[in-house]
Amino acid sequence: MASESNYVQATIPRFDGHYDHWSMLMEIFLRSKEYWPIVEVGISAPVEGETLTNAQMTEFEARKLKDLKAKNYLFQSIEHPILETILCKETSKDIWDSMKKKYQGTARVKRAQLQALRRDFETLQMKEGESVMSYCARTMEISNKMRFHGEKMNDITILEKILHSLTPKYDYVVCSIEESKDIDELSLDELQSSLLVHEQKMNQHSTSDEQVLKASTFISSNCRGRGKGRGRGRGYRGNRDGGNKDGNGNFRANDDYDKSRGRAFEKSKI
Repeated sequence: MASESNYVQATIPRFDGHYDHWSMLMEIFLRSKEYWPIVEVGISAPVEGETLTNAQMTEFEARKLKDLKAKNYLFQSIEHPILETILCKETSKDIWDSMKKKYQGTARVKRAQLQALRRDFETLQMKEGESVMSYCARTMEISNKMRFHGEKMNDITILEKILHSLTPKYDYVVCSIEESKDIDELSLDELQSSLLVHEQKMNQHSTSDEQVLKASTFISSNCRGRGKGRGRGRGYRGNRDGGNKDGNGNFRANDDYDKSRGRAFEKSKI
């Protein structure tokens, strides 16, 4: 039982100053515990002088208990300095509304933020050398922020943005996807999966081409090295014989060499 309680406490979203992110996670958490209707709508106390039936009283007490549990989760998600400012709130709805007013910002600020996000989305382009996974993550990050700020954006808008902002090397992939699949029925997960498959194929071809280029460069350099060695050998043997080649490539005897041989022959005759 203690371990279950520790697990629940560990899964409660903690408010870190980013209201939009926290409110989304906290709403999902409260929905999973079936407390969100209490937080969203609140509970109304019986009108003074009104007499409730046993069934109505039982239902009211059950709603109060749910509201108390929802308040407990909200208190656990908020740090002590902020908690001090909302301890006086009566219900979980009061706490939720107070956090929203404090940290979500005014309508004017939200509009300015949304306009900036729209510009970022419109100018978003895949960077040269960027992976499909990284670019899709950047696109979804901006799209989610726009949704948090009230933008009604459907998946097809995000899907078309990704397809039309990839680097030129993906042009044939985009054409293939648009011709073979119904874009209106294609999900973002399917698009990302298809792009990842093509990216892996392109990376494999690129690796193979690099290996072939390295191998051809190595063979070419070896051939040039052996050719130079043979050229020096032939030149050395030609000089050793005491002869040179003329401008036409014909062998020409060395005059000094012939004269020395003649003097030696004359001495032997004497």
